[in-house]
Amino acid sequence: MPVERLDLVSKLYQASLWPRVADVAAGAKSAAPLVVDLDPTTFCDLACPECISGKLLNQSRFSPERLLALAEELVAMDVRAVILIGGGEPLAHRGTRKVLRTLGEAGIAIGVVTNGTMIRQNLDELACYASWVRVSMDAGSSATYGLFRPDRKGASVFDKVVANMRLLAGAKTGSLGYSFLLMTRRNADGSTVSNHHEVLRAAELARDIGCDYFELKAMFDDEHHVLDIPADLLSSVEEQLRQAGRLTSDTFEIVNSSTIKAVRALEGPVQPKEYQRCRVAELRTLVTPSGVYICPYHRGNPKARLGDAVTDSFADIWKQSDRAIVDPRTDCTFHCARHRSNLEIEAIGEDGVPSRGLIEDQDPFI
Repeated sequence: MPVERLDLVSKLYQASLWPRVADVAAGAKSAAPLVVDLDPTTFCDLACPECISGKLLNQSRFSPERLLALAEELVAMDVRAVILIGGGEPLAHRGTRKVLRTLGEAGIAIGVVTNGTMIRQNLDELACYASWVRVSMDAGSSATYGLFRPDRKGASVFDKVVANMRLLAGAKTGSLGYSFLLMTRRNADGSTVSNHHEVLRAAELARDIGCDYFELKAMFDDEHHVLDIPADLLSSVEEQLRQAGRLTSDTFEIVNSSTIKAVRALEGPVQPKEYQRCRVAELRTLVTPSGVYICPYHRGNPKARLGDAVTDSFADIWKQSDRAIVDPRTDCTFHCARHRSNLEIEAIGEDGVPSRGLIEDQDPFI
């Protein structure tokens, strides 16, 4: 049976990944991460008011030569999956196409998180090499898109992105996702504007485009704490999701992120953690032009910075760095998508005995 897209705990038990997971559970430092989140650039062609990385945008980038060398280093280290993300817009870097080819031809699984404006220019590589592409949309109409995801001139490029997604849907070999972040903005006059009313419309559009899934997420604050959704808006969202259930099929699914599940369970913005070391940090990390960091939740955080991949090889940074510099009990009070994975690795313990049977390799994006 295929592992669910967001079942990160089950993914730990894939046969070829398990030896590294077991070593980490026993307290060892990993020789290399299994998954790397890679920001090719901090530049973005959109100007989203709620961008969680807004303070880090348009500051730095890898040179095309360094970016390609970095991809080759990841291949040599036996990294199993790379997610091109940001930071900025990963497809805005002119070296990204070579990175896609280099990683893809080496058999590394590739995920791409993009705003979709530059899919056309990268279509051949995305279609051939990407295991999945997830487009951040956050709207079901051009008007709402323009409010939350305007370009640098304040215009909506919704129609352009939808057209690009249709191109990729017709050519892809991997999966294509439509991401919808639930957002509410309070204006200076006290009024509010939100995108909550367009969940169903966006899900319908996602299926019409030819997407494989529609993913719903809750909004974070600047510290990555999940923001609660007012009861009336949450009720509307739930009703829309109920209606969207009729859209699901063998080729299209509705995916609820861990943040939505946290909002539904009324867990609040804080997720307590009792372990003092993040074991997942030995298996997954973030590489950006401004530094190598423990994980995407700590992008730009000096305390969680492991090194500088612009000037130093990633292999040297990984070998010399201390991934225990962050204490989840005090530094990670937000809802972490890999919290349950950490609990599972802790439970596996020093003997390295799996708590369930190993499964065939399916999805290395742990």
